[in-house]
Amino acid sequence: MKFHEMNENEIASALRTDFTEGLEEKEVKRRREQHGYNALAEGEKQSALLLFFSQFKDFMVLVLLAATLISGLLGEMVDAIAIIAIVLVNGILGFFQERKAEKSLDALKELSAPQVHALRDGEWTKIPSKEVVPGDILKFISGDRIGADIRLIESRSLEIEESALTGESVPVQKNTSPLRIPNPGLGDMENMAFMGTMVTRGTGSGVVVATGMKTAMGQIADLLQTAETQETPLQRRLEQLGKILITAALFLTLLVVGIGVLQGHDLYTMFLAGVSLAVAAIPEGLPAIVTVALSLGVQRMIRKNAIVRKLPAVETLGCASVICSDKTGTMTQNKMTVTHLWSGNKTWTVDGVGYSPTGLFFHDDKSVDPQNEKSLQQLLTFGMLCNHAEMIDKDGEYAIDGDPTEGALLVAAMKAGYRRENLLNQFEIVNEFPFDSQRKMMSMIVKDNTGRKFAVVKGAPDVLIGLSDSILWDERQQRLTKDLTSKVQGAIDELAGNALRTIAIAFKPIPQNTVVLHENEAEKDLVFIGLQGMIDPPRPEVKTAVKECRDAGIKTVMITGDHVITAKAIANQLGILTKGSKVLDGKALSEMSVSELEDIVDDVSVFARVSPEHKLKIVKALQNRGHIVAMTGDGVNDAPAIKAADIGVAMGITGTDVAKEASSLVLLDDNFATIKAAIKEGRNIYENIRKFIRYLLASNVGEILVMLFAMIMGLPLPLVPIQILWVNLVTDGLPAMALGLDQPEEDVMKRAPRHPKEGVFARGLGWKVVSRGFLIGLMTLFAFMIVYNRNPDDLVYAQTIAFTTLVMAQLIHVFDCRSEKSIFARNPFENKYLVWAVISSLVMVLGVIYSPVLQPIFHTVPILAVDWLLILGLSAIPTFLLAGTFFARKTKRNMI
Repeated sequence: MKFHEMNENEIASALRTDFTEGLEEKEVKRRREQHGYNALAEGEKQSALLLFFSQFKDFMVLVLLAATLISGLLGEMVDAIAIIAIVLVNGILGFFQERKAEKSLDALKELSAPQVHALRDGEWTKIPSKEVVPGDILKFISGDRIGADIRLIESRSLEIEESALTGESVPVQKNTSPLRIPNPGLGDMENMAFMGTMVTRGTGSGVVVATGMKTAMGQIADLLQTAETQETPLQRRLEQLGKILITAALFLTLLVVGIGVLQGHDLYTMFLAGVSLAVAAIPEGLPAIVTVALSLGVQRMIRKNAIVRKLPAVETLGCASVICSDKTGTMTQNKMTVTHLWSGNKTWTVDGVGYSPTGLFFHDDKSVDPQNEKSLQQLLTFGMLCNHAEMIDKDGEYAIDGDPTEGALLVAAMKAGYRRENLLNQFEIVNEFPFDSQRKMMSMIVKDNTGRKFAVVKGAPDVLIGLSDSILWDERQQRLTKDLTSKVQGAIDELAGNALRTIAIAFKPIPQNTVVLHENEAEKDLVFIGLQGMIDPPRPEVKTAVKECRDAGIKTVMITGDHVITAKAIANQLGILTKGSKVLDGKALSEMSVSELEDIVDDVSVFARVSPEHKLKIVKALQNRGHIVAMTGDGVNDAPAIKAADIGVAMGITGTDVAKEASSLVLLDDNFATIKAAIKEGRNIYENIRKFIRYLLASNVGEILVMLFAMIMGLPLPLVPIQILWVNLVTDGLPAMALGLDQPEEDVMKRAPRHPKEGVFARGLGWKVVSRGFLIGLMTLFAFMIVYNRNPDDLVYAQTIAFTTLVMAQLIHVFDCRSEKSIFARNPFENKYLVWAVISSLVMVLGVIYSPVLQPIFHTVPILAVDWLLILGLSAIPTFLLAGTFFARKTKRNMI
């Protein structure tokens, strides 16, 4: 039912309730049986054990388990134990991340009011909010949390803070009048109060129209439960890689065994060789290296004020093509600030940041002293006097205790050098008539040190101008003519056109012996002073961040519950609205299906007056268009879309627990600009993952091809199985790990986002793996053939030469993997971790070759000094031959 459209009699009839007596206990029990408890329902929860075992369903994990079995069959228990440890660590990490992520519904429940005041059998009683039923009459005062969805029947200066639901930055003034707007959003329902919102001012009462999952909060809970968590691009690519590797491993095993047996080799020996190559084809260290690379990226991001709650989210943010950002508190400061003042046909602007009481005043772009401007002086001082907000200073961090609008007026006056304590020494407050949503104003009766009395009034401009008969014009009081009224209205329209919320200030001299007992006496025949225009201003650094995101090929979309005019003004200031960009409001969104929205979503840069369902619809439409979507926000209303997005980003300071628990990334400083740093880190992490995939697979291709070529040519095996496993497990591991720590390349934020369907081997990576791997295998085989042909009776020495050549070729190749271009594109010694990793791997290889204890295990013998020249010369060819080709092409292009 549309209770917001009904009058009191219609509501009472529809809900079968009595506004003066409330419900009887017998009726309460009947309704509870019908509607259930006023609590958010939980979806079916997976047991901890099943959740843990679900971590091992990933295809790459199954491949690793197969590699474990193979290693065990080969008798390589150290290798098998290492793989099992890797699988367990990944599983445990995933388990704890998912357990923590599913706490979002619990956080949502905490927003429900624990107790409420309900009218039962004619008496007001305090009851747990879960016992509330539709038809109950509830009352509430400032500081109370609303316990259910309520149609207001009484409102006295009532204001409710609804930003967690609607995203609006200021409390909503409530009334009881029926609403005739078609399809209103939550933010437009001024005669409704919603579960989980907070009363900030005044008192009120109302009748419960919805409880539990039928409330606006319940609908969000339902969206949270049904929103699907997206599989990240990295997870998709690693699964794709796993399938390729297992197919290649099986094929190579059969091929090597088949060729070897046909050429007369022993079946058991060939089986061991084939299985060793299969293990080599599967880089079992890859998941561990990915996890470590992501974890180290997380540590770097913490230092940049971003906490990652889900490891793959780091990489996902790096390939985001759209950032859907909440406006309030994310792009703006969530601090109402006076920016324009108007009085007597004169406009001033004032600068400053947030609630800091420092700022300069300007008129016609020239700095002015506000205390030398009489009308500006009165506009500021009376705005401060008719005010209850207080400034809180905590070690230079300023905050407002009180209404945000009054806080803005207070700060504006403080910027001009005024202090409330000094004003209260000049003026004594005699009486006050509080703000009322019907009157749309508040007033105070004050007396100055000479005994003169004044009524100081602030309120809605259109109301105050109608109650004024005089105006301050050209620094003196004049009769308010129709012409002057028209000019005031022009000033109101101009400020509103700039998305400023306007407050008018007026006063009235009161005869000395007159006692004002009623607001009607104080609030008429006023002298109109002027207007103060305020807005929740953009964060200074966001405009630059939006531009840098655009340079990186990332579109920024503003999604807000605020009015279209406000959203459009902020978007223009931040550079979000570009030529051809569209603005869409909630009403238009409601009338569209997801498929209809898909047709235009790429052209829309601002969505205003949106509901939680709208945000989810926007995210889905963008994802259906092929975008990787990052969704930022801080409120309960943002949580379903945050969870459904490819990566959800929550605010750490203003963010609700619900938003944080649903997110993958939390910004400690609530700063949109921090997202840019996170994107850079995310892109670098993915590039580093590509680097070590390239290194590991090129090395493995080299190992496989040297064996395959040797068998095709009828040569003895150049490597024994234990050598292959040693290279694969130890020599590959440390350098690959060090590649995960590489610094970003200079142009990382000048590239377009990766296509979400881009494969692991895109952008020439497959060719690099095959070409470098081919040359590594070929050079290793050349080294083996040269030494073996020189002395066919010493196979072990030739195998040692092949083993060492293979390792050295890989250790040189690892520096080439630092850039997509060539080894010459970057300083090879820039990554100190990589230098030390290569030295460590080299020491381990030398130990295997020259240690008498290890020689029998690894079938090696010491290498003569002269043969080191052969090894180093052939090892360098795979990297420097192809790098030289690149360098030659680049030189030729530059000459042209």
